Amino acid sequence: MHAVLHALSIAGSMTWEITWALILGFTLSALVQAVVPKSTVVTLLGDDRPHTLTIAAGLGAASSSCSYAAVALARSLFRKGANFTAAMAFEIASTNLVVELGVILALLMGWQFTAAEFIGGPIMIVVLAVLFRLFLRDKLLRQAREQAERGIAGSMEGHAAMDMSVQREGSFPRRLLSPEGFTSTSHVFVMEWAAILRDLVIGLLIAGAIAAWVPDTFWRTFFFDGHPLAAKLWGPIIGPLVAIASFVCSIGNVPLAVVLWKGGISFGGVVAFIFADLLILPILNIYRKYYGARMTLFLLGTFYLAMVIAGYVVEFSFGGLGLIPDQADAKVPMEGITWNYTTWLNIAFLTLAAALLFRFFRTGGRDMLRMTGGAPSTRHDHGDQG
Repeated sequence: MHAVLHALSIAGSMTWEITWALILGFTLSALVQAVVPKSTVVTLLGDDRPHTLTIAAGLGAASSSCSYAAVALARSLFRKGANFTAAMAFEIASTNLVVELGVILALLMGWQFTAAEFIGGPIMIVVLAVLFRLFLRDKLLRQAREQAERGIAGSMEGHAAMDMSVQREGSFPRRLLSPEGFTSTSHVFVMEWAAILRDLVIGLLIAGAIAAWVPDTFWRTFFFDGHPLAAKLWGPIIGPLVAIASFVCSIGNVPLAVVLWKGGISFGGVVAFIFADLLILPILNIYRKYYGARMTLFLLGTFYLAMVIAGYVVEFSFGGLGLIPDQADAKVPMEGITWNYTTWLNIAFLTLAAALLFRFFRTGGRDMLRMTGGAPSTRHDHGDQG
């Protein structure tokens, strides 16, 4: 019983440490999605030129979705005419290049991991684009499109299909500050939380359990700690495989990344591990439903290779610059609630979250929650709710 309570205590401490950052990230994402229609996104992703992929990455980072919703939205964009490579770039960015991920990495692991994430993410997209150019054949792409057009449901389809942007005319600030803008922001905010909550809770519980029950000596042996070169080479290879087997995606894998870093995985291995939220086993099964078995294997191979290369790039570039933090300084949050800046920030942002939640339920939000897992053809345009 003591071991269970210890694991729950660690999970609770991690939760308290990252709460304000999650609220901040999802609020910023909601503000953007409140004024940028998804139809606009499709029109900007018509090819795989560098400029288009840059736009895709920027729009994905602004959209900020859980892994399941990001995968569903990418399929939706592809079906509506977006280029497949651009849709995949959007998918990667919407889970791995988002504000809340960067803030949480800085809080739990150090600013170096935030920098590595925002440098490694674009590297992964570039590598993936090159691999697609070299190896993605027209026949396979046609088969994937035919499968996508069948509209087989995966997960979070209703959430991906909803366009909750404000439809009224006017400038960006005018639409955002209107009653409709407040409603739209609250709806996107709560729906994003509903999408990610399960994975976040699972990730925190798994991280708490591993931190409490698995000795560091096991991880140090597994990650070749004490053998610097072997650890650097092994980390980016094994990191994604650990992620695939963990079943944890989105922000939920960051607490587990903290435990792995403390246990001895390399710097690049942590980055590759976090990127692999788009390759966990449930999502691979969704790819199979969306695009067919052959395209799923293609995505598994190309995504994995891109993650490994991105991991190596950040490992050796940050190492060469002396920017990799000392693993001995790593610690898993265990102190719980204390009167420090985290507590004050949590109070402020929880107040903001409460206001958005109140607006959400006052403007028909409960019915929207029931539609979250709906079929991919679900359409919800709510722009004129007051």
